[in-house]
Amino acid sequence: MKTTGNTVFISGGSAGIGLAIAKKLHAEGNNIIINGRNEERLQNALQELEGAVAIKGDLSVEADRFRIAEELKTNHPELNIIINNAGAAFAYLLNETQNAHEKAAAEMNTNYFSVIHFTELLLPYLSKKKEAAVINISSIAVFLSHQMLPTYGASKAALHSYTQALRQTYEEQNNIQIYEVYPPLVNTDFSAEIGGANGIPPSEVADELLIALEKNQFDVPVGDTKQFFVKELA
Repeated sequence: MKTTGNTVFISGGSAGIGLAIAKKLHAEGNNIIINGRNEERLQNALQELEGAVAIKGDLSVEADRFRIAEELKTNHPELNIIINNAGAAFAYLLNETQNAHEKAAAEMNTNYFSVIHFTELLLPYLSKKKEAAVINISSIAVFLSHQMLPTYGASKAALHSYTQALRQTYEEQNNIQIYEVYPPLVNTDFSAEIGGANGIPPSEVADELLIALEKNQFDVPVGDTKQFFVKELA
């Protein structure tokens, strides 16, 4: 996959992993479109991304998914990469809550159902490009459950299964590549509640993604997640 001259949409791109990826790809000469729910954070992020564009919206909301997809197709016809990074997670113990199903539903909606729908809206558009990619930001939680994130891991496992099926579907259509990135604990505001300060910097995730794009390496384990890919990386 070429690593420069792309037009890239990054959900959750105003902070954390999304912003780190935006900075890295921006520095490599790509056109960047970031998405987020908070206007102030989006504007602050744009200060670090000269020439980038922001689209405010909540991709967990169906109407926003339709609106953002149409805006991308209308105003950014050169779009050829989407990075599904926006996520939701709740830290709690199953024996200390009475609404685990509600938390799980919110996580599944943001981390799984919304990704499927938004990707589905743009795949026909991407399939017409000479070179395109869908990049899903997954998690070490796919392989390693944690009692403080009892339902988040399940939502990411669902995303992992979907991503594999999507890759298999398009593996003979050489112009669309499907990537999955597996960050471990990362030091972001998103992970602060579960000890994120002890995690790796988000820039490490961005660095690993760029290397993977250069090598056409579709599974992108980062940090501690590499232990689950020993054979593949050998």
